[in-house]
Amino acid sequence: MKKYKPTSAGRRAGEIIDFSQLTKKEPERSLVLGFHRAQGRNNYGRITTRHKGGRVKALYRMVDFMYDKKNVSAVVEALEYDPNRSGFIALLRYVDGERRYVLAPQEMKTGSTVIVSEKAPIEIGCRTMLKNIPVGTFVYNIELKPGLGAQLVRSAGIGAQILAHEGDHTNIKLPSGEVRRVPSISWACIGMVSNPEHSFMTIGKAGRNRHLGIRPTVRGSVMNPRDHPHGGGEGRTQLGLRRPKTPWGKTAKGVKTRNKKKKSWKFILSRRTK
Repeated sequence: MKKYKPTSAGRRAGEIIDFSQLTKKEPERSLVLGFHRAQGRNNYGRITTRHKGGRVKALYRMVDFMYDKKNVSAVVEALEYDPNRSGFIALLRYVDGERRYVLAPQEMKTGSTVIVSEKAPIEIGCRTMLKNIPVGTFVYNIELKPGLGAQLVRSAGIGAQILAHEGDHTNIKLPSGEVRRVPSISWACIGMVSNPEHSFMTIGKAGRNRHLGIRPTVRGSVMNPRDHPHGGGEGRTQLGLRRPKTPWGKTAKGVKTRNKKKKSWKFILSRRTK
């Protein structure tokens, strides 16, 4: 982590990630594009997700989550910062000259070689089928179903652990603590996602949250009754309800929201612990 000189109250408290390990500041021009952020609105322009909007502009880096270039080795040209995600990204140059961005794992360095292959070595950054990965290995960018691309374990500093291979399925322990069965022919990358210090970052001041696109959150207890179930009363009052509720009247805190009729229930061996 990196600290600034305490020139103000916000600077005194704030901490940022040390980017000295990154090797390139400007993104690859052929792999970026501008895009319109929804900022919490749906196609009618109505707010469907509160407290979002007003962030600084950022180009979108086209990160390869499909990994459809198989059996072709690539060299890591650079490690870069991506403003659209918590982990770092790596610029790969394949032997045929094509360049692609991928999610960078921890301990990846420039000049190292990676490959996507069923016979890929069990090395950091390589990608292969789950059935070929030894028990106890940490993986990321996991396919939930074969051919859908990387969907699980993509945030900074996390990894899932291979627990067992049973028939056509592999049991993996996700970062949340959930133990889940995934088809053994699904693909995954070896290692853990880069930037493990992301969770220790201190924002320091309100303006920095606004730069990230996070708008202020107002407590329900200081609203009017028409605006929130917790609102109303003279002065600072108690909740006045049996249990906490959302602004839309649904029970909050400690309530399981997963659909009990979901077909994927049979693949969950143990529910998450946090």
